[in-house]
Amino acid sequence: MAALTGCHFPRRQISPGNSNGRSLTTVVRPGVGHGRSVVSVRRRPVRSSLQLDVEKSTVPLAPSDRSPSEERFGFDAASEAELKGKGLTGLRRTKLVCTIGPACCSPEQLERLAAGGMNVARLNMCHNSREWHRSVIRAVKKLNREKRFCVSVMIDTEGSQVHMVDHGAASSIKAEEGSMWLFTTQNFEGTRPFTVKANHEGFSEGIMVGDELVVEGGMASFEVVERIEDDLRCRCTDSGLLLPHAKLSFWRAGKLVDRSVGLPTLSSKDWVDIDFGISEGVDFIAVSYAKNSEDIKALKTHLSTRSAESIRVLAKIERLESLENLEEIVEASDGIMVARGDLGVQIPLDQIPAIQKQVTSICRQLNKPVIIASQLLESMIEYPTPTRAEVADVSEAVRQQADALMLSGESAVGLYAEKALSVLSTASLCIEAWAREDGLRNLPPLPRLTSYLSDSIAEEICNSAVEMGNNLGVAAIFVFTKHGHMAALLSRNRPGPPIFAFTDDANTGMGLNLHWGVTPIVGNLFEDMERNVKESIRFMAAIAAVKLGDVVLVVSDLSSVSPATSAFTQSIQVRTVGQ
Repeated sequence: MAALTGCHFPRRQISPGNSNGRSLTTVVRPGVGHGRSVVSVRRRPVRSSLQLDVEKSTVPLAPSDRSPSEERFGFDAASEAELKGKGLTGLRRTKLVCTIGPACCSPEQLERLAAGGMNVARLNMCHNSREWHRSVIRAVKKLNREKRFCVSVMIDTEGSQVHMVDHGAASSIKAEEGSMWLFTTQNFEGTRPFTVKANHEGFSEGIMVGDELVVEGGMASFEVVERIEDDLRCRCTDSGLLLPHAKLSFWRAGKLVDRSVGLPTLSSKDWVDIDFGISEGVDFIAVSYAKNSEDIKALKTHLSTRSAESIRVLAKIERLESLENLEEIVEASDGIMVARGDLGVQIPLDQIPAIQKQVTSICRQLNKPVIIASQLLESMIEYPTPTRAEVADVSEAVRQQADALMLSGESAVGLYAEKALSVLSTASLCIEAWAREDGLRNLPPLPRLTSYLSDSIAEEICNSAVEMGNNLGVAAIFVFTKHGHMAALLSRNRPGPPIFAFTDDANTGMGLNLHWGVTPIVGNLFEDMERNVKESIRFMAAIAAVKLGDVVLVVSDLSSVSPATSAFTQSIQVRTVGQ
């Protein structure tokens, strides 16, 4: 714990040099079409090039008799509406995740959330049946197909954690101070007043009279006054709400009683839920209570045996062990969720803000998206407006440039899910605009991710592209990518212009939904990169994303089978939208 007192995490040390000793050669070649000069960076034996249009190259806007929805690129309907209403500067960069629950699971409610800017629909597998989850997943996918949305699906594993199974009410109920409650694992029909059923048969093992039972990290508290075989009779000491499937923790003399000793991170139920997620084609799986990198690697190995490598694996940081092994977990995973509610049960509350900032920084350094979750707008579970402190908390997460913000109970069981989502969207847009005006995107240089030459070239290209885009004041950055790597590298640098990622891989598009500032656009791409560039600019002009005279930066990591277009491999171009 001493290491956490100062909230210090070791920074990754990466050698700045080229590990194989090979050098880069800069070659200036004569103009190639459109009067351009080309600057190529070559290395041997691997071929790669950096192409710069040093003169403005215009792309004519050919008239089209097709509507944007009929174009060959699939563009998210919510992003298109945002562009038409506010333009490029009003396009939100911070991604929004909504937990789907009984309060927002109908097709109509899901559509309103998608239209309101939901980028990822999250399903917590410790709630509801698999049949219910299947219906929600398929409803989201149907929305994507029929209404032109681009909403990814995430499932959370339940993990080995004690939580409520039932408390006799359809939604939340209030525990009043002084009231007596029975916490039990007994099976019973119907409902019992002042009775809560726990999920784990051994939940009371080792618990003593006088211990404190805390619900959902502090929503309500109880004192254990009597043990009745495996059940606990408790008196409410701090009144509060009991939410469906709320987590239970025990404290003794101010210290947490660890209930996870000897329990696996992924239970037998979790593995069944994971296979369910694979069969339903989810895009992300979040591992609850990840302790070390082995937890993440085990799941990735399982996904590879099921030919499901396209599913991204996220680690939820919510345990003391997670913080002690933070960097190895971040490196092994495809992204991180900072579950502040459960984390706040494990460590002193005053450390949460600093740890949030540290985790966010480490994720950005290692190029992994990070979600800030838990209690962002907790009051909106019951009330139509948030507290000012909650808005300040959301704004700070955006100012720290976290990739995504997440609603939990606010959307799953709250009365005002759509309003809560609107608050996140509005606050994000406001802080992002303020940051651009104040030049806060120009943060200290990021450390190099790798010393391997092939990966370093892509990294340097993206670093240069963002610096160029910011200095030139381009309207947007277009990136053509197969697996999303260069789109993620561009996002890591938090450019001023928005990033539009064109890909022909639907899984890549869904995976990019968690990366800050990236709008994925899925469609068929040609072998001729010049044609891809022209068609994409025409398409973006057709939906009013760019207009006559706009300058756009074009980045590509697509390989070409044609020798005539091989210079487009790992390239940067500057294009002007013209007639």
